[in-house]
Amino acid sequence: MDIEKTLAALTLPEKAALVSGKNSWYTAKIDRLGLPALMMTDGPSGLRKQTTATNDLNQSVQAITYPSSALSASSWNTNLLRQLGEHLGIEARAEQVSLLLGPGVNLKRSPLGGRNFEYLAEDPLVAGKLGTAYVQGVQSQHVGVALKHFAANNRENQRFTASSDMSQRTLRELYLKTFEIIVKKALPATVMASYNRINGVLNSQNHYLLRDILRDEWGFHGAVMSDWGAVANHAAALSAGLDLEMPGKGQASIDEIVKAIETGELDEGTLNKSVRHLLHLIQDCQAAPQAKTYDHASHHQFARKLADDSIVLLKNAHDELPLVPAKTGKLVVVGALAKHPRYQGAGSSHVNPTHLVTPLDALADSGLSATYYPGYRLDDDETDEQLADAALAAAKTADHVVVFAGYPAEEESEGFDKIDILLPENQTELIGRLAKINAHTTVVLQNGSVLEMPWIENVAAVVETYLAGEAVGEATWDILTGKVNPSGHLAETFPLQLADTPMAPTFGQDPHHEYYSEGIFMGYRYYDTHEMHVLFPFGHGLSYTTFEYTNLETQADAHGATITFDVTNTGKVAGKSVPQLYVANHASHAPMPTKELRAFTKLAVAPGETQAVTLHLSRQDFSWWRERKHRWQADTGDYEVMIGESSRDIRLQTKLTMNFENAPAPLSLESYLYRVIADPRLKGLFQRIVITPLSQPDVPANFFSELDADGQPLAFHNRMFLNMPLRALIALGTPDKPIKTFIRQANQDR
Repeated sequence: MDIEKTLAALTLPEKAALVSGKNSWYTAKIDRLGLPALMMTDGPSGLRKQTTATNDLNQSVQAITYPSSALSASSWNTNLLRQLGEHLGIEARAEQVSLLLGPGVNLKRSPLGGRNFEYLAEDPLVAGKLGTAYVQGVQSQHVGVALKHFAANNRENQRFTASSDMSQRTLRELYLKTFEIIVKKALPATVMASYNRINGVLNSQNHYLLRDILRDEWGFHGAVMSDWGAVANHAAALSAGLDLEMPGKGQASIDEIVKAIETGELDEGTLNKSVRHLLHLIQDCQAAPQAKTYDHASHHQFARKLADDSIVLLKNAHDELPLVPAKTGKLVVVGALAKHPRYQGAGSSHVNPTHLVTPLDALADSGLSATYYPGYRLDDDETDEQLADAALAAAKTADHVVVFAGYPAEEESEGFDKIDILLPENQTELIGRLAKINAHTTVVLQNGSVLEMPWIENVAAVVETYLAGEAVGEATWDILTGKVNPSGHLAETFPLQLADTPMAPTFGQDPHHEYYSEGIFMGYRYYDTHEMHVLFPFGHGLSYTTFEYTNLETQADAHGATITFDVTNTGKVAGKSVPQLYVANHASHAPMPTKELRAFTKLAVAPGETQAVTLHLSRQDFSWWRERKHRWQADTGDYEVMIGESSRDIRLQTKLTMNFENAPAPLSLESYLYRVIADPRLKGLFQRIVITPLSQPDVPANFFSELDADGQPLAFHNRMFLNMPLRALIALGTPDKPIKTFIRQANQDR
């Protein structure tokens, strides 16, 4: 396609049609010029291709239901996330879908966020690296993605109108950082603007967000679409940098754009920019000419593999797990969720599975035999004593009890936020009673987000499966029996209770504003800095083997640092280690978290094997957002490098001194004396211009008259004196001429 020739041939109504969605899931087609419509579908974790123009979830095609993002992120495995994208891309091509609406990469700011199951992590690096791999995988199959939801879409209540209010540093370092990583490294075809406002400006009409940052600063060349119904003023949105209104309002959308051009509200050159972006999208993301088939069985097996690699073993007291078939004895399985599992999120990510395998279905192939008791009802929070008593009676004589617990779908969904993070009362009570009766009780969780566990001290083991997709049953028993050694690690912190979260007093309280008063101290950045006890820390995940970390070495220059160390499997079974590299900033004067994740990897290690690991840190990994100067800044000075298996399980650490060869800030009368003394060049200049003349015998007594044995003023040993700006020295009697001469000379010599 000749983009410019096509653009010139389009009429104004045709241009208006192209920037307005059609029939819920399509872009407009222009038959006269041979421009086809592009179909898009929801699907961060599976295709939700609609067979009608409605949003009826039951009318979508059958598709592989992969683990939710909350679980797949727990893999910390970029290779697997790329493979997930490739599988989804293959399926999209087979279904003649051009755009996959995902991944969702907003950060999990509060455990109450209704869409947390659809998002990856509380940390922008984890979400950014995994999201990058996912996008690259999908787009390798000639299917575009819609990176969403841009940006700071961290609550569901009043999501169409609420404003996410925060400092620029908070916005840059956390809530934009994930998008920045993915936009720059994966080049997504489209970015989806979210419903909410940021600091009072609606995101679909936010010029600073869509043009200044996304396009001008990050260099994004794709198309920007709206979330469904996120556009309040179409002309204003186009002026701000939006390209495509979804799902569109039919002829009304076309008419309002034509009218805006005619009245001068919208410039046609601005409209042409959006049309040009959409023409490139149509050219690059055309659907396959014919529908195809794909190997559903092998894709189901990949869904199982992804869940296997992601499920997190949270607790395993006295090696309760794995349940080895030949040694387990009498096993009792409890919980309605074993028969009717919660395996995916609710809302726009809902997928009609091709082959759902429940935990009870998969039990027959696990090598174990067990008796099953529902224990509780999913449609009622109240305890059903008959169901509970039957389960409790069986548990008394069992060698092991596995209880399946989690949230019903109606309690975790897109579109609204949660009100607490406790399991339904009947499940909480049953787990407590089972644990008192049988010390060998394992809890298997099916949930979209973190939860409180008042029973945690009394159960032997806890397995977090989140929402594990259509292979939930097979993957769960893979982990419980040791067929697969668990290697998932949490991508979010589990607090002891909701009240411990920094935004607990304010989250969702104001219908119009969400105040990010915690700033950058969100998630582990908050809990670790405040040394708070947590239920399970960020990055936590157990294994059926053990790993030792040794031989930490660092090399640094003005561009960054290289970190090397060894990982040894000191156990008896093969396993996967997830080394996490955290950096503590001791160089900058701005408030800093006690540590921040700056690199990670995942590696398979055989028993007794040692593998060398090399991780790289760029200058950006040492940078923070300087609001006053509106730029990233990396400060010369001391840092600490820490290697761990979670943010709280640090195995190796060392000091790292970085010299970024920054041009020093100019001196002024506001500069403090300690800064002068700390710099050898400035100290020598100060000695020559100020100290030597003022310490002569014929000069009246002053702060610099008394010298120590090394010829240095005694004042240099006085912490109060060093903590004064140069103007204070003048105010206290030091002649102003030598001080001002020093400042002028110091700045000239920079």
